[in-house]
Amino acid sequence: MLDFIYYPVSGILWVWHKVFGAVLGADSGFAWALSVVFLVFTLRLILYKPFVKQVRTTRQMQELQPQIKALQKKYGKDRQKLAVEMQKLQKEHGFNPIMGCLPVLAQAPVFIGLFHVLRSFNRTGTGIGQLGLTPEVNAETPNYFFSVEDVQSFLSARLFGAPISAAITSPESQLRAFEPFGGIPSIGPIIAVSVPLMIIASIATHLNSRASVARQSEAAAANPQSAIMNKLALYVFPLGVLVGGPFLPVAILLYWVSNNMWTYGQQHLVFGKIDKEEAAKKEAALERRNDNAPKPGARPDALKKKPAPGAKPTRTAGAESPVESTADSDAQPTVGDSTSNGVAKPRKKKAPPGKVRPKQQRRR
Repeated sequence: MLDFIYYPVSGILWVWHKVFGAVLGADSGFAWALSVVFLVFTLRLILYKPFVKQVRTTRQMQELQPQIKALQKKYGKDRQKLAVEMQKLQKEHGFNPIMGCLPVLAQAPVFIGLFHVLRSFNRTGTGIGQLGLTPEVNAETPNYFFSVEDVQSFLSARLFGAPISAAITSPESQLRAFEPFGGIPSIGPIIAVSVPLMIIASIATHLNSRASVARQSEAAAANPQSAIMNKLALYVFPLGVLVGGPFLPVAILLYWVSNNMWTYGQQHLVFGKIDKEEAAKKEAALERRNDNAPKPGARPDALKKKPAPGAKPTRTAGAESPVESTADSDAQPTVGDSTSNGVAKPRKKKAPPGKVRPKQQRRR
């Protein structure tokens, strides 16, 4: 049903096994272990650009938090209106929330595919998804891209004495599948390989979570939901690796360790690059502001700019227009119309002919 996941995962693993098998030997446990590690690196390299988008989306989400809270406060009771306004806000700022979870969603099928492909090398179990094959039939059954010879090579491979498809809790019925190819492995080497990988994977998970939490804004860290998720990421998830490690094959633990190692390095690389870009933008904005600001000691020009030739004169406060000056040309000061401060009063305008003032009409 999920062959569209199983075949690509097994194909990439097959390619890397051919590369390392040509150098270290096809039956080498290190060749198979490195094949798993570089399978992870290949898939994470494919997801590099979506990861950068995820980081930028997270930064943008933090910048839009004040506007999002304002919309939630304004349209808290109207869910439909709130959804419409949120879509408008996201569209205006080019924000795509799907990019924030795409890398995580893409890694889940890879994990499931790798787990299924590795378990399909040994299908002698009787649990869920197992076929209950005999060791002889299992050794003669191909596994997706892997031929019968590849399956037998995998069963013969040992990493410090432990098959990389075996787990600490693997039942004896599954371990018997390795009997024709080097004997039934003991539980001691499996524990010796699995426990250090479990510890490294747990520490790496904690360090990656700490790096992500340290880059959160104060407002995001103060959010109760974010605080709960931070505690889960810092303590519960790493503890889950230790608790669930005994049930995982050695190859899955290798996947977990290499995936966390890649994430740790990629986070520092991407975050450092984005920090430099933001610092450059701030510096450029500061330079533009300094260029537009007046130079020290310079006085602003208080004189008005002369109008361009042919431009209409603008009227300023306290100035008379040419129309008013001609209309009031008869209001010339006389000698007897001076005021106490020596300023001449203008004459009163005469009424137009034919128009009788109210006082004159009453006198008549």
